[in-house]
Amino acid sequence: MKAIRRFTVRPVLPDPLRPLSDLARNLRWSWHAGTRDLFESVDPGRWAAAGCDPVRLLGSVPPARLAELAEDRSFLDRLDAVVADLDAYMTGDRWYQAQTGRLPEAIAYFSPEFGITAALPQYSGGLGILAGDHLKAASDLGVPLIGVGLLYRHGYFRQSLSRDGWQQEHYPVLDPHELPLVQLEEPGGSPAQVPLALPGGRLLHARIWVAQVGRVPLLLLDSDVEENDLGERQVTDRLYGGGSEHRLLQEMLLGIGGVRAVRTYCRLTGHPEPEVFHTNEGHAGFLGLERIAELRARGLDFDSALEAVRAGTVFTTHTPVPAGIDRFDRELVARHFGPGAELPHLEVDRILRLGMETYPGGEPNLFNMAVMGLRLAQRANGVSLLHGQVSREMFAGLWPGFDPEEVPITSVTNGVHAATWMAPEVFRLGARQIGPERAEEALSLGDSDRWDSVAGIPDQDIWDLRRNLRELLVMEVRERLRASWRQRGAHSAELGWIDRVLDPDVLTIGFARRVPSYKRLTLMLRDKDRLMDLLLHPERPVQIVVAGKAHPADDSGKRLIQELVRFADDPRVRHRIVFLPDYGMAMAQKLYPGCDIWLNNPLRPLEACGTSGMKAALNGCLNLSVLDGWWDEWYQPDFGWAIPTADGAGTDPDRRDDIESAALYDLLEQRITPRFYERGESGLPDRWIEMVRRTLSLLGPKVLAGRMVREYVERLYAPAARAHRAMDPDSARQLAHWKARVRSAWHGVTVDHVETSATPPTAELGSTLALRVRVGLGALGPDDVEVQAVAGRVDEEDRITDGTPVPLKPAGAPDQDGRWVYEGPLALDRTGPFGYTVRILPAHPLLASGAELGLVAVPAEDVTDGGGLLMR
Repeated sequence: MKAIRRFTVRPVLPDPLRPLSDLARNLRWSWHAGTRDLFESVDPGRWAAAGCDPVRLLGSVPPARLAELAEDRSFLDRLDAVVADLDAYMTGDRWYQAQTGRLPEAIAYFSPEFGITAALPQYSGGLGILAGDHLKAASDLGVPLIGVGLLYRHGYFRQSLSRDGWQQEHYPVLDPHELPLVQLEEPGGSPAQVPLALPGGRLLHARIWVAQVGRVPLLLLDSDVEENDLGERQVTDRLYGGGSEHRLLQEMLLGIGGVRAVRTYCRLTGHPEPEVFHTNEGHAGFLGLERIAELRARGLDFDSALEAVRAGTVFTTHTPVPAGIDRFDRELVARHFGPGAELPHLEVDRILRLGMETYPGGEPNLFNMAVMGLRLAQRANGVSLLHGQVSREMFAGLWPGFDPEEVPITSVTNGVHAATWMAPEVFRLGARQIGPERAEEALSLGDSDRWDSVAGIPDQDIWDLRRNLRELLVMEVRERLRASWRQRGAHSAELGWIDRVLDPDVLTIGFARRVPSYKRLTLMLRDKDRLMDLLLHPERPVQIVVAGKAHPADDSGKRLIQELVRFADDPRVRHRIVFLPDYGMAMAQKLYPGCDIWLNNPLRPLEACGTSGMKAALNGCLNLSVLDGWWDEWYQPDFGWAIPTADGAGTDPDRRDDIESAALYDLLEQRITPRFYERGESGLPDRWIEMVRRTLSLLGPKVLAGRMVREYVERLYAPAARAHRAMDPDSARQLAHWKARVRSAWHGVTVDHVETSATPPTAELGSTLALRVRVGLGALGPDDVEVQAVAGRVDEEDRITDGTPVPLKPAGAPDQDGRWVYEGPLALDRTGPFGYTVRILPAHPLLASGAELGLVAVPAEDVTDGGGLLMR
């Protein structure tokens, strides 16, 4: 029989055990080994059955066991120590508090998904895991972040397989009362709520749940409340589910409702108001509109409010392809704003213009969330050096007249939270060298000197560790594979072969991620006979563990999974290759440490970062990857292998897969398996062990989320906070007026004549040329512009490839024609083909970049006296 109603019965803890509830509600337990060990000791069997979730554990422990623990002095002493440790962690000064200069009082960090722990399944893949690691690292560093997201009642789907290997989706209902959440309440005890106006005068209500992620509160908005009709209650039903209007409402609730939730939280708790708003991808971009509306209510006009909002906003893009960006029909967006809908005091046409693709090749009838995110943020970044370059090229149309390298999108390479992803066995080995406290500091800060201590670990210890982790993975795989086959309809009597699946002494390759086509799950199957030879080699076999989910609407991704599963079902190889369904955080934490090789073979350059390989590296797993994302930036032969790519513009996709799969097989056959299996004089694979050692000591400090968050603080958050403070109402009005004046007068800005002191075909390194430039500024003056010489190496078509701008100075008053003369020296500081040009940019103290307005004036081809090409 099915229950007609479901509710949660909370356990009543004896008074001495009450602190267990507080420990369970702070998600620091998900990365703090001492807290997890304490909960496990409550009841090891129930701890495992609860999926290592303290809230579920405490709800299942019998009262008799609780009474026994309440009298156990040893347990109570451990409880007191863990509580004291958490208190010191929450209240003590950390890295952020030790910095000089005025840093932001608070930063609001918005993301559509957060991967904190498997006990709070609100993530689908890398974007959410990255957001979760960002919050955890910020907590460890003491950065005053407030996270903002949505609470999805079904989360992302759970995955199983049919008998023939087709992906099946399941959507379990999540009860917030059974999750590590606390409802935010008004002083009288009623639930705190935020409203969102819908067309036709209706309201969407959302309550606010708080997940405490160490020191960082994560606010999650939930529309499944009694005040809403059925349709509105389902707005937060599933992550990335539903049609366009459903997704639009989710993103309006995340952005607009999220700002309102932050204001409510700060009002109720006394938390400082954020000075910086950071949107992780474009999904939360509407937050800028709500902040503009707040300033409009205080008397600012739209343009002035826009400048004030931009100053304190950071936008991070994660997609390397236009198809990965949310885009809505402009009429749909228009219907949800203005009179009778949301933000009624903002002009709908101004809202629409923020998201319109007003560049060559853009779709004029679509509203682009990433475009709006860039227009509403003064600072933007990609998530690896290569992705920053790809992003500058992809969005260059928003800054016409500028080369892609000058588009104001920087990059902060992602990192991963070591305490979450490093196996306890790996941590203990490092702590044995330098002590637990120094090891924890090295993991949170990325102190490379301390990572150098890996050099002192004996080869035998490293090899024993790697073998032990492989053995743990083998046991985990067998257990999960048996459960999967039972779901697929197999009987226990059919599954005896699973006891022989994988071997703890065989080279183990891992491949686990989402399954869009560009990640090429089945590239390894391109030549099945060759793959079989690798799997079944009599002396140097390999074994492969694969996991991944396809989006529920992506049948092509599901077909890739089915192809892989059918190959893995073949009795000839099923002991050497497995597909594990329902990939998530709990599986990943066992998978990364147990693999020797982490395989990644996307179509370059479509992987924005690819942090799974970072998590593997933290455990001494070597990367085998296409040079994409972070691997393109940090690859060295000392700690991994690069799969050659055939990414030329004219390469046929099938031909490209043939070439790159053959390169993959070659690497495995000729370089990787021999190195793993060859033994030195000590009887150990000493060359392999040295690569593991270098992976830990050289890559370890780089791939940390602590390093990433420190870069965000220093390069983006602190400058954004300074800009925010400088942008008082008068400054915002002045800047908005100045921008309007410059835009209207820019047609009158010209470079009329350029001459140099000498124009030889060649010149000597170290010499200096005197530049003299005559310009027209129209209705503008020298204070409104910067005249620059841009010099550097040139290619065969005389394009400057690594230009350095040199400001020129006005030589005096304007001449009788109203023209200005600018002068300055040009140093010839590089050999080889060299050239220069001159340009004029808008200039203002409150601009973050000279390219910010997308305006530039350059000379016509006939205005130079002599050539601009100086050296050949």
